[in-house]
Amino acid sequence: MKKYDKPIALLFGFLTILFLVLLLTNTVFLNWVFARHQNQMSWFIRPLFIVPFCYFAYRQSWTGISIIIFAIFASMFWFNQPAIITDDVKAFLQFEIHWLSDTWKLKKVLFALVPLISFMTLGFSCWQRSIWMGLAVIAFMALGKMAWGIAQAGEPGKSMKIPATIGLLFCLSCIYFGFKQLEKRKPTNK
Repeated sequence: MKKYDKPIALLFGFLTILFLVLLLTNTVFLNWVFARHQNQMSWFIRPLFIVPFCYFAYRQSWTGISIIIFAIFASMFWFNQPAIITDDVKAFLQFEIHWLSDTWKLKKVLFALVPLISFMTLGFSCWQRSIWMGLAVIAFMALGKMAWGIAQAGEPGKSMKIPATIGLLFCLSCIYFGFKQLEKRKPTNK
Protein backbone atom coordinates (compact mmCIF):
# COMPACT_ATOMS: atom_id res chain seq x y z
CA MET A 1 0.00 0.00 0.00
CA LYS A 2 2.94 2.36 0.65
CA LYS A 3 3.58 2.30 -3.11
CA TYR A 4 0.20 3.95 -3.76
CA ASP A 5 0.18 6.19 -0.68
CA LYS A 6 1.05 9.48 -2.35
CA PRO A 7 -0.97 9.02 -5.59
CA ILE A 8 -4.13 8.18 -3.59
CA ALA A 9 -3.43 11.10 -1.27
CA LEU A 10 -3.12 13.42 -4.28
CA LEU A 11 -6.43 12.14 -5.66
CA PHE A 12 -8.26 12.91 -2.40
CA GLY A 13 -6.42 16.23 -2.12
CA PHE A 14 -7.73 17.11 -5.58
CA LEU A 15 -11.28 16.03 -4.61
CA THR A 16 -11.11 18.21 -1.48
CA ILE A 17 -9.96 21.23 -3.50
CA LEU A 18 -12.70 20.56 -6.07
CA PHE A 19 -15.30 20.42 -3.28
CA LEU A 20 -14.09 23.74 -1.84
CA VAL A 21 -14.01 25.44 -5.25
CA LEU A 22 -17.57 24.27 -5.96
CA LEU A 23 -18.68 25.40 -2.51
CA LEU A 24 -17.21 28.88 -3.00
CA THR A 25 -18.20 29.41 -6.63
CA ASN A 26 -21.51 27.60 -7.14
CA THR A 27 -24.44 29.10 -5.22
CA VAL A 28 -26.75 26.16 -5.98
CA PHE A 29 -24.20 23.69 -4.57
CA LEU A 30 -23.50 25.94 -1.56
CA ASN A 31 -27.21 26.19 -0.71
CA TRP A 32 -27.75 22.43 -1.17
CA VAL A 33 -24.80 21.59 1.11
CA PHE A 34 -25.85 24.04 3.80
CA ALA A 35 -29.50 22.92 3.67
CA ARG A 36 -28.29 19.44 4.61
CA HIS A 37 -25.70 20.82 7.03
CA GLN A 38 -28.62 22.17 9.09
CA ASN A 39 -28.93 18.61 10.35
CA GLN A 40 -26.91 18.82 13.54
CA MET A 41 -25.79 15.20 13.15
CA SER A 42 -23.21 16.58 10.74
CA TRP A 43 -22.09 18.96 13.50
CA PHE A 44 -21.64 16.09 15.94
CA ILE A 45 -19.89 13.79 13.48
CA ARG A 46 -17.32 16.23 12.11
CA PRO A 47 -15.15 16.48 15.25
CA LEU A 48 -15.04 12.67 15.42
CA PHE A 49 -12.88 12.66 12.28
CA ILE A 50 -10.07 14.13 14.36
CA VAL A 51 -9.46 10.67 15.88
CA PRO A 52 -8.73 8.82 12.60
CA PHE A 53 -6.87 11.89 11.31
CA CYS A 54 -4.51 11.62 14.28
CA TYR A 55 -4.23 7.86 13.85
CA PHE A 56 -3.24 8.14 10.19
CA ALA A 57 -0.78 10.93 10.97
CA TYR A 58 0.71 8.72 13.70
CA ARG A 59 0.97 5.88 11.14
CA GLN A 60 2.43 8.37 8.64
CA SER A 61 -0.19 7.55 6.00
CA TRP A 62 -0.77 10.34 3.50
CA THR A 63 -3.69 8.39 2.03
CA GLY A 64 -5.45 8.09 5.38
CA ILE A 65 -4.91 11.76 6.17
CA SER A 66 -6.24 12.96 2.80
CA ILE A 67 -9.29 10.68 2.91
CA ILE A 68 -10.18 11.96 6.37
CA ILE A 69 -9.82 15.60 5.31
CA PHE A 70 -12.10 14.94 2.35
CA ALA A 71 -14.59 13.15 4.63
CA ILE A 72 -14.64 16.12 7.04
CA PHE A 73 -15.83 18.40 4.26
CA ALA A 74 -18.13 15.84 2.63
CA SER A 75 -19.83 15.04 5.94
CA MET A 76 -21.56 18.42 5.70
CA PHE A 77 -24.10 16.85 3.31
CA TRP A 78 -24.27 13.22 4.47
CA PHE A 79 -27.51 13.70 6.40
CA ASN A 80 -30.91 14.69 5.09
CA GLN A 81 -32.19 18.19 5.64
CA PRO A 82 -34.01 18.09 8.99
CA ALA A 83 -37.74 18.70 9.26
CA ILE A 84 -37.27 20.94 12.28
CA ILE A 85 -34.47 23.49 12.46
CA THR A 86 -33.89 25.75 15.44
CA ASP A 87 -33.65 29.47 14.83
CA ASP A 88 -30.08 29.56 16.18
CA VAL A 89 -28.93 26.84 13.78
CA LYS A 90 -30.59 28.61 10.84
CA ALA A 91 -29.09 31.94 11.81
CA PHE A 92 -25.60 30.55 12.35
CA LEU A 93 -25.53 28.70 9.03
CA GLN A 94 -26.88 31.78 7.25
CA PHE A 95 -24.00 33.69 8.81
CA GLU A 96 -21.53 31.05 7.54
CA ILE A 97 -23.04 31.13 4.03
CA HIS A 98 -22.80 34.91 3.98
CA TRP A 99 -19.23 34.77 5.32
CA LEU A 100 -18.18 32.29 2.61
CA SER A 101 -20.01 34.18 -0.17
CA ASP A 102 -18.90 37.68 0.77
CA THR A 103 -15.78 39.35 -0.61
CA TRP A 104 -12.52 37.67 0.32
CA LYS A 105 -10.15 40.27 1.75
CA LEU A 106 -6.85 39.71 3.52
CA LYS A 107 -8.45 39.41 6.98
CA LYS A 108 -10.82 36.67 5.78
CA VAL A 109 -8.03 34.80 4.01
CA LEU A 110 -5.99 34.86 7.22
CA PHE A 111 -8.98 33.57 9.21
CA ALA A 112 -9.50 30.81 6.63
CA LEU A 113 -5.85 29.78 6.97
CA VAL A 114 -6.24 29.10 10.72
CA PRO A 115 -7.98 25.70 10.27
CA LEU A 116 -5.45 24.69 7.60
CA ILE A 117 -2.51 25.61 9.83
CA SER A 118 -4.21 23.92 12.79
CA PHE A 119 -4.63 20.64 10.89
CA MET A 120 -1.06 20.84 9.62
CA THR A 121 0.19 21.37 13.18
CA LEU A 122 -1.99 18.54 14.48
CA GLY A 123 -0.79 16.22 11.74
CA PHE A 124 2.83 17.17 12.40
CA SER A 125 2.49 16.61 16.15
CA CYS A 126 0.95 13.15 15.64
CA TRP A 127 3.48 12.29 12.92
CA GLN A 128 6.22 13.17 15.43
CA ARG A 129 4.31 11.29 18.18
CA SER A 130 4.01 14.36 20.41
CA ILE A 131 0.77 13.60 22.23
CA TRP A 132 0.72 16.70 24.41
CA MET A 133 1.22 19.02 21.46
CA GLY A 134 -1.52 17.15 19.59
CA LEU A 135 -3.98 17.39 22.48
CA ALA A 136 -3.22 21.10 22.86
CA VAL A 137 -3.85 21.69 19.15
CA ILE A 138 -7.17 19.82 19.32
CA ALA A 139 -8.26 21.94 22.29
CA PHE A 140 -7.18 25.10 20.45
CA MET A 141 -9.14 24.03 17.34
CA ALA A 142 -12.39 23.37 19.23
CA LEU A 143 -12.17 26.43 21.48
CA GLY A 144 -11.09 28.60 18.56
CA LYS A 145 -14.05 27.49 16.42
CA MET A 146 -16.47 28.20 19.26
CA ALA A 147 -14.89 31.60 19.99
CA TRP A 148 -14.91 32.52 16.29
CA GLY A 149 -18.57 31.49 15.91
CA ILE A 150 -19.71 33.47 18.94
CA ALA A 151 -17.54 36.52 18.16
CA GLN A 152 -18.58 36.64 14.51
CA ALA A 153 -22.19 35.43 14.59
CA GLY A 154 -23.20 36.48 18.10
CA GLU A 155 -25.92 34.52 19.88
CA PRO A 156 -26.48 32.00 17.03
CA GLY A 157 -22.79 31.08 17.29
CA LYS A 158 -23.54 29.52 20.67
CA SER A 159 -25.50 26.78 18.86
CA MET A 160 -22.23 24.96 18.20
CA LYS A 161 -21.13 24.85 21.86
CA ILE A 162 -22.65 21.47 22.70
CA PRO A 163 -21.48 19.59 19.57
CA ALA A 164 -18.01 21.16 19.83
CA THR A 165 -17.65 20.41 23.56
CA ILE A 166 -18.81 16.81 23.21
CA GLY A 167 -16.52 16.35 20.20
CA LEU A 168 -13.60 17.89 22.08
CA LEU A 169 -13.99 15.64 25.12
CA PHE A 170 -14.46 12.55 22.95
CA CYS A 171 -11.41 13.34 20.80
CA LEU A 172 -9.14 14.17 23.71
CA SER A 173 -9.97 10.95 25.56
CA CYS A 174 -9.82 8.68 22.47
CA ILE A 175 -6.55 10.15 21.27
CA TYR A 176 -4.93 10.06 24.70
CA PHE A 177 -5.86 6.43 25.36
CA GLY A 178 -5.30 5.39 21.75
CA PHE A 179 -1.85 6.94 21.75
CA LYS A 180 -0.97 5.10 24.96
CA GLN A 181 -2.07 1.80 23.38
CA LEU A 182 -0.08 2.43 20.20
CA GLU A 183 3.00 3.31 22.22
CA LYS A 184 2.70 0.06 24.22
CA ARG A 185 2.72 -1.94 20.98
CA LYS A 186 5.89 -0.34 19.64
CA PRO A 187 8.84 -2.72 19.68
CA THR A 188 11.55 -1.67 22.07
CA ASN A 189 15.15 -1.55 20.96
CA LYS A 190 17.39 -3.29 23.51
